[in-house]
Amino acid sequence: MSRTISSTVHPIQRAMAAANPSAWWDGIVTAVSGAEVTIALLDGATLRLRVVGPPAAIAENEPVAYHPVAELLSARRVTTTAQSL
Repeated sequence: MSRTISSTVHPIQRAMAAANPSAWWDGIVTAVSGAEVTIALLDGATLRLRVVGPPAAIAENEPVAYHPVAELLSARRVTTTAQSL
């Protein structure tokens, strides 16, 4: 998946994601409630995130990728900041 990282993402987050490209976790959005997103990861785990960056128009049943080290959530080729709950 090609990822365009939002210009509002902190440069340190960009550097961390670039330094750890294999750290992305893939999943499917199972629920969206305001700034909170629930993701079913492909390994069977469930992850709850709070989107704190610009909204990425995330919808249920959409494929996404999360970088836990850099706290980045990627959806529809746009990446924003998200923190684990």
